[in-house]
Amino acid sequence: MSLELLIDRVIAYETRYNICPMEERLQKLLAQAGHGSRRHCEEFIIAGRVRVNGQVAALGQKADLSVDKVTLDGKALPRAESLSYTYIALYKPRNVLSAAEGKDDRETVRDLIPLPGHLYPVGRLDFDSEGLILMTNDGELTNKLTHPKFGHQKEYRVLVARRPDEKQLDTWRRGVVLEDGDKTAPADVSFISMSGKGAWIRVIMGEGKKRQIREVGKLLGLPVVKIIRLRIGTLKLGTLKPRQWRHLTEDEVKELRGEKAAPTTARTDRTREKRLHPTDLPKRVPKTAARTLDRSRGERPSTQDKTVRRPEDRTRPKRRGYGK
Repeated sequence: MSLELLIDRVIAYETRYNICPMEERLQKLLAQAGHGSRRHCEEFIIAGRVRVNGQVAALGQKADLSVDKVTLDGKALPRAESLSYTYIALYKPRNVLSAAEGKDDRETVRDLIPLPGHLYPVGRLDFDSEGLILMTNDGELTNKLTHPKFGHQKEYRVLVARRPDEKQLDTWRRGVVLEDGDKTAPADVSFISMSGKGAWIRVIMGEGKKRQIREVGKLLGLPVVKIIRLRIGTLKLGTLKPRQWRHLTEDEVKELRGEKAAPTTARTDRTREKRLHPTDLPKRVPKTAARTLDRSRGERPSTQDKTVRRPEDRTRPKRRGYGK
């Protein structure tokens, strides 16, 4: 084996098992540290708020946190091994901003969660819309759930001002050209039920342009009254009420990442019980034959003896006027 081939194999092995230090783009390091999505972190770099070893960083620059000191507004980024991630499902009510920091006095989704540390919303909702929002400091998961190339579905329950006909629904399903000239991607749209003069419909789509549902409804003659987001990828709103929030389970996080969740113990035990071999089932205790009682000796059945009396043990009572 030549020396060059040996070096290549060593580098490949170290890279695969993360033995050697590796440089990453700054926006990725910032996102992993919980400062928002990669696109949001790029704005920090462009604004000159990020420094590498004391020097102002440039967009596209890389660094290695094991040897380089990366700071955002003077605060150093923690090492990857010291990071701890938080995942929270929140029911965003209406008239609340889907932002970590507000530019005015309006309430934000971050204000609804009294926990320390960085938390950013995944998948924004309009100010006058409500429903599920994922709050986390995991930049990698944020990028995976928001980038269009991954195509994660989002499900909405939408109240429109009048009942849609089949032609309007078909047009919505195929895609609608918006006022800016962009055409929406095909969506799954279905009628649910009537609500007074209006109607509830279900909209499932893999994209999320700004105020897209409201703009499409307006162009189709279906003014939107209310929007509730029920699902982001595999994560569901469930029984949460407005302003309520909860931590995600480990299985929910794995499903969002595309990993398979391990089966629960209770389900495994039930499966094993159903697959028991007939020979493993408990055997029935054989019934003992009932002994014939000797009435001439005055034997009577015991109150604790549950044996069935035989016909010959029974005596028919004599009726009055008979047997003479």
